[in-house]
Amino acid sequence: MEKIDFKKIMKAFWQPPPGVFSLVDVPKQQFAMIDGKGDPNTSEEYRHAIEWLFSVSYPLKFMSKKEFGKDYGVAPLEGLWWAEDMSSFLTGDKDLWSWTMMIMQPDWIPAEMFEAALEKARAKLGQPPESLRLQSFHEGLAVQIMHIGPYSAERPTILRLHEEFLPANGLVESGKHHEIYLGDPRKAAPEKLKTVIRQPVKKR
Repeated sequence: MEKIDFKKIMKAFWQPPPGVFSLVDVPKQQFAMIDGKGDPNTSEEYRHAIEWLFSVSYPLKFMSKKEFGKDYGVAPLEGLWWAEDMSSFLTGDKDLWSWTMMIMQPDWIPAEMFEAALEKARAKLGQPPESLRLQSFHEGLAVQIMHIGPYSAERPTILRLHEEFLPANGLVESGKHHEIYLGDPRKAAPEKLKTVIRQPVKKR
């Protein structure tokens, strides 16, 4: 059985060059998603959301292999981030942040399979968060860059994106700040973590 390599299929969207802003047109995809609010470093809600996402994603992988003969590696964790007052987002007041954490699921995964995976996870974790769902998401035109280093060091790059690159190229924000976490902070040294920083945009 051939294993589908999403790292190759999604290379243009998961592996932008470090230190260079690039414009991409992100296609429609489907995700397992959970919404929440609060500092990801201290929030129990955040930790619980991540646990649920992976506890659903791995059964889906095994169900796909068994029922469709399609094997693949589970996609990386992604997050949409925002705040009612975006100044608190740019200044790093994480207690005021809202988020949607998500993991991409192959487009051949149907809703009923997602529900079956949810039942498997429920047996281990109990009642799922109300916002946990399988949902399509079409991001479209976006600017992205690869950040290498700790999450706490992202701010200068984010400011440069919003204050320099977008105005210089006649672009404005049109969606939520998006991050794709390609490294595992439990295993990798902070200075080696890779994170795609992405901002949906439109022409001014």
